Amino acid sequence: MEVKRRTARNLVSKLSSVSEQTRTDALCELRLISKHDPDSRPLIADAGAVPYLSETLYGSSPTIQENASATLLNISISSRASLMSTRGFLDALSHALSHSPSPTVVQSCAATLHSLLIAEDTYRPIIGSKRDILYTLLSIITDNNAPPRSIKDALKALFGVALFPLNRASLVGLGAVPALVSLIVRDARTGIVEDATAVLAQIAGCEESEEAMRKAGGVRVLGDLLDEGTGASERIRENAVAALLNLARCGGEKGRKQVKEMGAKVIEGITDLTKNGSAKGKTKAAELLKIVVDGYGNQSEVRDFRFNTSSDFMNHSI
Repeated sequence: MEVKRRTARNLVSKLSSVSEQTRTDALCELRLISKHDPDSRPLIADAGAVPYLSETLYGSSPTIQENASATLLNISISSRASLMSTRGFLDALSHALSHSPSPTVVQSCAATLHSLLIAEDTYRPIIGSKRDILYTLLSIITDNNAPPRSIKDALKALFGVALFPLNRASLVGLGAVPALVSLIVRDARTGIVEDATAVLAQIAGCEESEEAMRKAGGVRVLGDLLDEGTGASERIRENAVAALLNLARCGGEKGRKQVKEMGAKVIEGITDLTKNGSAKGKTKAAELLKIVVDGYGNQSEVRDFRFNTSSDFMNHSI
């Protein structure tokens, strides 16, 4: 372990070199070490790498940015506190998200945010208060030219933000609902629609979502996903149920009315999930069915969702 510690200190010391080639070589090595050797990640952080890596995200070289952002992502898997305690770290991520020409950098930064948000609930209000980050994540999912990987990573980060209830109104205010509804309508890729509906289900769990859902036609889109003729995956349909259920619970009388009217049109799809869905999906579908049929149901409980792949994603290093 002492050898690894000395190696980390030596490489980090090179990050302040006046030679760009020396800095680049050190970054490449740090990226590889942090990817293949989990034990090295806290050692690299303890050696003081995070401030240098954060500052590097403001650079103009895509290659250097890629190595720095990838190293930060790898460190975030096991040394999250060292990132969040570094002054200017989130600002650097925000800058790279919005200004880097490299999709790889954007993806690494969004994935780092997801890593932090999923693992530590105390980070959610902090990151959620960074409106520039939220705005950029939403810009990524509305960009028709964004790579699918960038969209998925942005959606996962947005999902983590929406896990904190007070962040949901902020997302609504920034236009998250129409952005997500539009993405669901225009994108036929199952994985992206699954992730987008999961985020929408979370955001529906706030009072402010009712008007936004109504204006964006969100209830109709969710109802279409529950129509057995659309061939939506089980996860998409369960996410749609969760979104409608949260809207009925949090959207007041108007939200509840919208959900009841739409639910009556797709009652067969909801009923099918009560029989053939996952354990959680069956419970949510049964609760939604109660609201649709007789207007009853537990209105006080708004459940959080989780990505099925979150554990795999958390262990991903690049």
